[in-house]
Amino acid sequence: MFQSKDEVREALARQRYIATDEIATTLFLAERLNKPVLVEGPAGVGKTELGKAWAAATGRELIRLQCYEGLDETKALYEWEYAKQLLYTQLLRDKLNDVLAGANSLAEAADRLAQEEDIFFSERFLLPRPLLRAIRSEQPVVLLIDEIDRADAEFEAFLLEVLSDFQVSVPELGTLRARHMPLVLLTSNNTRELSEALKRRCLYIYLDYPSLEAELRIVRLKVPELAPQVARQAVELVQRLRQLDLKKHPSVSETLDWARALVMLNASYIDQVTLDNTLTVLLKHEHDVLRARRALGGINAPGRGRDGDMDEDWLPRGRRRRPPLFDS
Repeated sequence: MFQSKDEVREALARQRYIATDEIATTLFLAERLNKPVLVEGPAGVGKTELGKAWAAATGRELIRLQCYEGLDETKALYEWEYAKQLLYTQLLRDKLNDVLAGANSLAEAADRLAQEEDIFFSERFLLPRPLLRAIRSEQPVVLLIDEIDRADAEFEAFLLEVLSDFQVSVPELGTLRARHMPLVLLTSNNTRELSEALKRRCLYIYLDYPSLEAELRIVRLKVPELAPQVARQAVELVQRLRQLDLKKHPSVSETLDWARALVMLNASYIDQVTLDNTLTVLLKHEHDVLRARRALGGINAPGRGRDGDMDEDWLPRGRRRRPPLFDS
């Protein structure tokens, strides 16, 4: 268990996750208060990575439940292995015949069989899904419930019961309680409004797109082989793209993909050709690509302006004669 928020931040940093004071404080309190953490924000800003880093920082196994439309209890909690049950009934057919031998009526045979039914509805035949795995784990775990906003409201209501007591009821087995309290992190991309009941049970973090300097730190940490000047130019371009009216703004994960692509291309700067050829690493809608090319057109390599003079985008701000490409 962490002793302070600073210890949390340092542990996450060792997992190559740059945490703010707010994130470190919230995770520290979540562990002390046994409260789930709800992390909302745009897609690709590091919500899922936070769950992975938290698990690694605490030395716990990560159990992930990926939510989707139509997700129900059987996919999230448990299922009975019917094929295995059927196989056992076939293998134990002779034993079952012995049990039923001498029964004078169908009712008597059913009563005898009912006395043995616990054999086929035991934990031996239970197939645990992520929620039950987290509850019944022999070791403490981190439970990541990813993209809860994609699940139906009915599933969200069911999840409230599990998160309130960390126990589930299996009709054939009774109530199964958590052996260890899991650390729980839920993520949401804000595609729908979550219920107030769920939010009340959670500590809350809103994870937005990072500032230029924060994103630059992330790129340098995750893609250290990218030249520093190229890293800064790339991040400035991404920040500029997020100011445009696009259907889907580039995420942090896409910034990192672009940075890795620039490394693979041995780029020493981002000129117009490089931008045109790699812009689809950042943008995945044709309208967004066209709009970005119009807004960011005319990028030139350092020292290679259109008129042969030094390109002013690469000059110190005080020496520029026109508005720079990357100024906000």
